[in-house]
Amino acid sequence: MAQNRPAEQCRVMVTPPSEIRVEGVCHAYGGHDVLHDVSLTLPAGQTIAFVGPDGVGKSTLLGLIAGVRHLQTGTIHTLGVDIRNKAEREAFLTRLAFMPQGLGKNLYPTLSVRENIDFFGRLFALDAPTRASRITHLLEATGLAPFPNRPAGQLSGGMKQKVSLCCALVHNPDLLILDEPTTGVDPLSRRQFWALVDQMRAERPSMTVIVSTAYMDEAERFSWLVAMNDGRILASAPTADVKKQTGTTTVEAAYTSLLPEADQKEISDFTIPPYQDDGSPPVIDAENLTRQFGTFKAVDNVSFRIRRGEIFGFLGSNGCGKSTTMKMLTGLLDITSGTATLFGRKVTPGDMSTRMRIGYMSQGFSLYEELTVRQNLMLQAELFRLSGAEARRRVAKMLSDFRLEEQADARPTGLPLGIRQRLQLAAACINAPDILILDEPTSGVDPAARDMFWKHLVALSREQHVTIFVSTHFMNEAARCDRISLMDKGKVLAMGTPEEIIQEAHAATLEDAFITFLEHAGNSVSAASTPQQAQTSTAPAREIPAWLRWFSRCWAFARREAVELTRDRLRLMFAILGPTILLLISAYSVSFDINTIRYTVADYDHTHASRELAEQFRGSRYFHETAYSPDRETLETRIRQGQVALGLDIPDGFGRDLAAGRNPTVGVVIDGAMPFLSANVRAYVDAVLLTYAASLQKALPASTTAGLMPINIVPRFAYNQEFRSIYAMTPGTIMLALILIPTMLTALGVVREKEIGSIMNLYASPASSGQYLVGKLLPYVGLAILAYLVLVVLSVTVLGVPLKGSFLGLTVGAVLYILACTGLGLLISTFVSSQVAAIFGTAIICLIMSANFSGLLYPISTLTGATYYLAKTFPASWFQLICLGSFTKGLGVGSFLSMYAALATFAAVYMLGARLFLKKQDS
Repeated sequence: MAQNRPAEQCRVMVTPPSEIRVEGVCHAYGGHDVLHDVSLTLPAGQTIAFVGPDGVGKSTLLGLIAGVRHLQTGTIHTLGVDIRNKAEREAFLTRLAFMPQGLGKNLYPTLSVRENIDFFGRLFALDAPTRASRITHLLEATGLAPFPNRPAGQLSGGMKQKVSLCCALVHNPDLLILDEPTTGVDPLSRRQFWALVDQMRAERPSMTVIVSTAYMDEAERFSWLVAMNDGRILASAPTADVKKQTGTTTVEAAYTSLLPEADQKEISDFTIPPYQDDGSPPVIDAENLTRQFGTFKAVDNVSFRIRRGEIFGFLGSNGCGKSTTMKMLTGLLDITSGTATLFGRKVTPGDMSTRMRIGYMSQGFSLYEELTVRQNLMLQAELFRLSGAEARRRVAKMLSDFRLEEQADARPTGLPLGIRQRLQLAAACINAPDILILDEPTSGVDPAARDMFWKHLVALSREQHVTIFVSTHFMNEAARCDRISLMDKGKVLAMGTPEEIIQEAHAATLEDAFITFLEHAGNSVSAASTPQQAQTSTAPAREIPAWLRWFSRCWAFARREAVELTRDRLRLMFAILGPTILLLISAYSVSFDINTIRYTVADYDHTHASRELAEQFRGSRYFHETAYSPDRETLETRIRQGQVALGLDIPDGFGRDLAAGRNPTVGVVIDGAMPFLSANVRAYVDAVLLTYAASLQKALPASTTAGLMPINIVPRFAYNQEFRSIYAMTPGTIMLALILIPTMLTALGVVREKEIGSIMNLYASPASSGQYLVGKLLPYVGLAILAYLVLVVLSVTVLGVPLKGSFLGLTVGAVLYILACTGLGLLISTFVSSQVAAIFGTAIICLIMSANFSGLLYPISTLTGATYYLAKTFPASWFQLICLGSFTKGLGVGSFLSMYAALATFAAVYMLGARLFLKKQDS
């Protein structure tokens, strides 16, 4: 199996060395040191557990060993590869599998189970037969074979972690790094997970497995133990040796003995006073509670009563209905059938007086990433209508009780998972609630912090008689509850005190009782045995040429992005209908044509000549006469009030002066509030007066009209003889639509993966940033080309705008323009930190540049100074020339060569910029 490796991996080292060496490594975030001069040596081919509290640097050190984080200080050699050497590191990534912290963090929710695993197989350039063989084997081994087409977003937490492990193992890695893989996973799924890992190691015994875990009992199964605290190594040795040196029998006891004395006191055991029932009515009463989503029953006839001050534990497998039940009790979800009361009152979403007495902590992080820890707590206090002084006092108390003072002015985004959970619990307690509903509050939290949590919960229960309804996957926490309820598939399997549950299951421990009940309900702990598939899965992978691997990885990203895009109906509809709607609205509602100019006449002359002049305006289809103005004051008032756009002021003696050849003056008053419109009105008036003057030349004697019209003006408009603005607006709208919509969609591509964490798949894979960006780009380019074809067809058939030039010439320009626009979107996406910033930044840049500096409203030649050069440095101005030339001037490919070159240059520069901004390692 050691030879089951593509050729590019074999070039790193023929015989992989047998250790991982870390020397003098320091690491800091924002000036805060998280690793202090760390040095250790880890053997290869072993199972290695990293244990320690949250925020001590476990995840950072694992990321540095994997090469997915940038090494700041020191040296790391992972299986003989110098992590600082980019070429060696990139080649080594084909031997690595890295599973980041978080439930299904490396999965894509809209992709199915098989599609997720297949994507990773393509990413590591496995050929189709090898991918099919290994996917089948992994699905059988994990028990996921019945669910190959289920979207990852619809899986329970345990199933997500199984799929994540399948994705990590599909290419048979030499080094498997798992960052807290069972955090938030129920005990049954944890046992299934580790059974799967054991089976994979039995098939591939040379594989090195490194795991960080929050469960000390899990660390017992590993052959090597690394204990960390405060960014330093406390111990690194075989697990048995660590326990022997510390004189302990468990990893948890060994770890505790390695801590400083002050820290040891903090995690000392504490006793829970027995619960005393005061005889008051139940605070929470659920009777036959049911919640149905379509045909699926998430909660099926669940009943329980919880008394005042009682700690009631909710246990069950992932996806069994615990969170749904809690949301129904808080009014966040409607109840399909059954009843639920809090404080004797029926649960209703609008009952704010009841909700003000409840503290709720959701399973996922639900506070604001943009606010600091202190600001989040202050906001929660204000939402519960606490006064300013009381809010500040409560916030200070929560910061102290949950040890958040050091992080008070930090934002939650960069905080470890355990500290984020502490913040959530502090926010839930800010209003001093009578009922505290906690959905897995200590998931991902280290043992010391969990004990701190429970000390606080016990104090609330026993001293303040707060009723606590808590779900948990930690059996030692469940044992601290006064009563527990065990659920599976929406039904309650058992309910009672922890001792009663253990006795009913005839088990030695609460965890064994938990497993027993779940097995009786039809669940299995062991991983599936697939010896035949195992043999097939270890067949050597066919070597793929280097050039084909490059395109294969591009295609992996492109295919995955295309699948996600086609399943996101909102984005798909926006991509196609957005440009279409923009074109139709602009064509029909935005027009610079003037068909009705309302005007009034003030005629002081009252002669045949003056009436004939006024008649010239009445005979034009562009002018519409309103009520007669008896004097100039009335005329100006009507213009001022917006009743008319034009006033014709014919002075007394107009006819007499005209007959005498004295060139009489006529007053034309135009509403200049809108200069562009008023300029057009003036042009129309000039045309009418020129026509009137020309008619006078023919009607009057030559001696009389000699000075009236020295020349005869006959205007003709080239390319747009009808002088209709739709012929100019349509090409411009196509230019605007093709830069606005595709660029905004593409701008979300990279930053979205940064936010959800799936960007780690790029960091831990042999794919390059260039392959990733090209793959990201292709689906949006294809979608934009489709939108372009729709726009052209609509322009010609529906709007009646003829394409006089070369369709090929226009299409070549459109493709280059789309490449530039989508490249610009990727460039923006690589250096912004949020999707909100990406979408707003892209919209502002594209709208300002395309509307003002592209030639859409006025020619670029009219721009002066820096604005002219600014227009030339944006692709919209170049494609606008291609659009106008193709639609109105009948131009072809030969006329657009310089414009093609400019657009191609923009596309190349934007992609190169995105490539430079997108680093292959996290900071």
